[in-house]
Amino acid sequence: QVQLVESGGGSVQAGGSLRLSCSASGSIFSITAMGWYRQAPGKQQRESVAAITSGGSTNYGDSAKGRFTISRDNAKNTVFLQMNSLKAEDTAVYYCYANWVSGSGYRNQYWGQGTQVTVSS
Repeated sequence: QVQLVESGGGSVQAGGSLRLSCSASGSIFSITAMGWYRQAPGKQQRESVAAITSGGSTNYGDSAKGRFTISRDNAKNTVFLQMNSLKAEDTAVYYCYANWVSGSGYRNQYWGQGTQVTVSS
């Protein structure tokens, strides 16, 4: 089991910055990757924002490239999403997730409760 707690959301004007944090606890040694999805108002599907593997490899969704940076602090079991040059269309609930694999190969995905990001134009 993995528990994820997000923080850092809030309201900001367009062009501003926010940094989201996601702290993991529990069976963290089996986490293979962590990342962020977001769900914009009125949209049913979540959009992939960024991810980072246990080895440090990163990838970004098209909307995040060049503006967002994902990083991790292994000592604190925390992943960060630095968001710069925010736009109104970045307004969404941002969800942290963790991909987890057991020693026997069982896979699971855990989610945080979500944190609201609101960007005003």
